[in-house]
Amino acid sequence: MGVSKLEILTVPCLQDNYAFVIGNLETKQAAVVDVPEAAPIIEALRAKNWTLTTVLLTHHHWDHVDGLPDLPNLENLVVIGAAADSYRMPDLTFALSEGQSISVLGHSVDIIDVSGHTVGHIAFHLATANAVFTGDSLMAMGCGRLFEGTPEQMWESMQKLRELPADTTVYSGHEYTATNLAFAKGLGEENSDLAARAKSIRADRAAGRATVPSPLSLEMATNPFLRADKPNLQNALGMSGANAVDVFTEIRTRRNNF
Repeated sequence: MGVSKLEILTVPCLQDNYAFVIGNLETKQAAVVDVPEAAPIIEALRAKNWTLTTVLLTHHHWDHVDGLPDLPNLENLVVIGAAADSYRMPDLTFALSEGQSISVLGHSVDIIDVSGHTVGHIAFHLATANAVFTGDSLMAMGCGRLFEGTPEQMWESMQKLRELPADTTVYSGHEYTATNLAFAKGLGEENSDLAARAKSIRADRAAGRATVPSPLSLEMATNPFLRADKPNLQNALGMSGANAVDVFTEIRTRRNNF
């Protein structure tokens, strides 16, 4: 018997958040990654006639967890999150750490520690769907602010994600792509991939389309936070040959002030 097919829905929530509903097309069971608010998620489930069984939480921030109490059948849901973050998360059925895996909808999900935005932030790698759910770590054209972690931690997290297969699709937590693009272009790197992506992003936003998810290969070619060790970007910043952490720190500082 082959592996059951999954479908992943991008669900806009709040002002600029995303949740992701994963449906098993055979069993009609579903999981959701992050719960900024319940109503759009419930509507997406109803439209597909899927039954929610599992919740995966990337980190503790309110705009990723506050909708959880309003989900249907809450007492029977399996809630998965980070062991390191469990003291400030909703009640978790499974508290997991990097290197562990768990079965969700009949598929294996690997846990990756992507601390930086918060300490204890995790990503969920669903290899059978070529998908990684990164929350506020790696974002489309950007990365999350370092509210708790260090530049060293976030750069290490970026490298971990960069090592995933290039055909992985990155499902990140916010629609910040247009602003991230404007920042990236302002760094002055000559990058034909970035120029091409700029046209695509402008077209998507003009049509009201989400820019999330995005291909990891495209992030690796255009996202400055994945490219702190690349000579072309270092040259543009006047930091040729510098330590990658120092370059990453400079990029993050500039983005904070953008």
